[in-house]
Amino acid sequence: MDQHDLDVLDEIQRRVLWLATRIVDAANHDRGAGDGVKVGGHQASSASLVTAMTALWFVHLDAEDRVAVKPHASPVFHAIQYLLSNLDRSYLPRLRARGGLQSYPSRTKDPDEVDFSTGSVGLGAAAPLFAAVTRRYVDAHFGARPHSRFVALIGDAELDEGNIWEAVADPATTGLGNVMWVVDFNRQSLDRVVPGVRIDQWRGQFEAAGWHVVEVKYGRRLAEAYDRPGGTALRDWIDAMPNEQYQSLFGLTGPALRKQFLDGAPEGIAALIADVSDADLGPLVTDLGGHDLAALLDAYAQCDAVTDRPSVVFAYTVKGWGLPIAGNPRNHSALLTGEQVDALRAAQGLTRDTEWDRLDPASPAGIRAGQRREALSRAPRERALGVTVPQATNVRANKPISTQEVFGRVLVDLARDPQVGRYLVTTAPDVATSTNLAGFINKTGVFAPTAQRSWSEDRMLRWTESPEGQHIELGISEMNLFLLLGQLGLAWDLSGQPLLPVGTVYDPFVLRGLDAFLYGTYSGARFVVAGTPSGVTLAPEGGAHQSTITASVGLELPGVTFVEPAYAASLDWLLCDAFGHIAGADRATPTAVPTEDGAYYFRLSTRPVDQAPFEAARARLGDAVLRRQVLAGAYRLVDAHQAYPHLADAPTVQLAASGAVLPEVLAAAAELADEGVAAHVVDVTSLDRLYRAWQRTLRQGVRTATVPSVPGALRSAFADRVPVVTVHDAASHAMAWLGSAVAAPAVPLGVDEFGQSGSVHDLYDLHDLLPGSIVNAALAALSLR
Repeated sequence: MDQHDLDVLDEIQRRVLWLATRIVDAANHDRGAGDGVKVGGHQASSASLVTAMTALWFVHLDAEDRVAVKPHASPVFHAIQYLLSNLDRSYLPRLRARGGLQSYPSRTKDPDEVDFSTGSVGLGAAAPLFAAVTRRYVDAHFGARPHSRFVALIGDAELDEGNIWEAVADPATTGLGNVMWVVDFNRQSLDRVVPGVRIDQWRGQFEAAGWHVVEVKYGRRLAEAYDRPGGTALRDWIDAMPNEQYQSLFGLTGPALRKQFLDGAPEGIAALIADVSDADLGPLVTDLGGHDLAALLDAYAQCDAVTDRPSVVFAYTVKGWGLPIAGNPRNHSALLTGEQVDALRAAQGLTRDTEWDRLDPASPAGIRAGQRREALSRAPRERALGVTVPQATNVRANKPISTQEVFGRVLVDLARDPQVGRYLVTTAPDVATSTNLAGFINKTGVFAPTAQRSWSEDRMLRWTESPEGQHIELGISEMNLFLLLGQLGLAWDLSGQPLLPVGTVYDPFVLRGLDAFLYGTYSGARFVVAGTPSGVTLAPEGGAHQSTITASVGLELPGVTFVEPAYAASLDWLLCDAFGHIAGADRATPTAVPTEDGAYYFRLSTRPVDQAPFEAARARLGDAVLRRQVLAGAYRLVDAHQAYPHLADAPTVQLAASGAVLPEVLAAAAELADEGVAAHVVDVTSLDRLYRAWQRTLRQGVRTATVPSVPGALRSAFADRVPVVTVHDAASHAMAWLGSAVAAPAVPLGVDEFGQSGSVHDLYDLHDLLPGSIVNAALAALSLR
């Protein structure tokens, strides 16, 4: 690239710097929210990446490349999209406003096209890595897609996040030559100038994980100075200078800067810079590679040349580059004053009337912007898979069986389906066999980029690794599980191939990956995850590893449908329905459930449950009605007035429960019948769908000032104003709202303390989940009428 091209790019980056700075300034100074709360923004953190991002979008990237932008550089991203004519001018003054530009890049909420949501520190950095894992899988199974590079722009402080290193170290992410991370190495964090530069440590960690490492430390002026006589000593001094001292240079000029630079310097350094004027000294000694367009483009090219492993570029930058707050230790959230903004505008040759203008389309900079817009344009992607998922696999369950076992059987049956099977892909953090994926793995194999020789034979599990395998095995990292699920669930967009992704994890450890779980669903990813086994019911298998709040998490996570069935057929229906929604295809028989778009969380158990009660309900209601109610979230497993006609006029109570505790609830209902109390038993298959149905009617009433109606899902399963006992192998509050929903007294039973080792009976006794306690709770509920 010749000097003319570099000059054009420099003009572009100066306009990007202005727009990014002004976007934040307008949000804080031109728009008043009137509530006394600051809007905020990150002018300094944006400025440090202006050069790196200008080099990417205006030279390096192709249309098929995908980029994650560090959260605080979102104004730079939007400024670039505006100059490329991909964003309407009206959005520029609307950062962090309702309906405007989001605080941080968002796939689902920003008006311009964002590849990866960022904001949860460390997750946006790792997401492109797992998107590349997904692309490798898609290419192997469905044919090579157009070549894509997966790029992450990350802050150096993000390297403190543990999930970064979990992702880098996972065997599933090795050998990805289409991945490049660019680290904004400005050596400042939110609160301070970082006292020690950890480049040696980080370089070593990346290299140990098999990454290619490039450092872009110095710009052309310093590089030329190092080539002059005595230049090595100058370089050694700058390299050895404490980071705090170096950063302090950015706030100084003239003799004060020279004095600070020479403080502690070896003998001879003063003489080396004696011929450098005070005016030139600052630009010379602060000339870093992260603001040298040619150096960055060369680094990007080096990374492209290494195709057998991921690359990381450490771009040394100045936080606040080009701004009067450059290098200030407290500049992270600092805002330029009105006078400083006016000066920056004038330096750009702009006025109040022209400050939001795009580049002159007839100028060299405007022509390049137009060319790059065409080069980076993308065709729309299809979200729907275009296959019909069966309503059920009709899994057989002639004896007591656990939902975990049924889950594995349903997956194997779907894998046999000629339409559906090839799109299924499973993953697990080293728990595949213990979460019942063994049957699926035996049928489809384990994915590996190249075929691997098996050195041992196992009659129960055929761990065959090849490019044809459909299970991606991860190391023990729940963060990586949800990061990979999120990217598999976005494969329709980022790799041009919709998939049906499934992950399994021990339910207590859902919480270990919760941040990545939320990240995936916020990004709009569609997948199924099964947490199994769950609750204190797993006590004999794990003791301290018991999940109590995961049901609440599933219920409260936006973009997630939480499901906790107890019986084989209901799980079969619910799982096939989830895949149907993910596939996005029209089904022969629509359900009563509103269209859903997101993830599905199945909370399962290893406890075998007798299927006879469900079959009795099936005979009473018929498949069509029962399936509709199961999918809607709840059905009446036992209708006390039909089961016990002599109790038609007896006191009535409702026992509502999910999952593994249903046997105890049924036993309590029978005991209550012996005592002259009619107890309906309601199997709540999806607290989530039931709650959303209730909330829809309430919100409609609130917004229209009308009396809320009772949603059909509640009306068909529950009797109005009849006392309720909720029973759950989870925190009791997760189901406690049901009393309000049916306008009746409620007594919630659940697990509100940490569990301990013991048998299921022991733990149920400890937490009041045995039939006797449920009976007493029912009598208490009746007394509250």
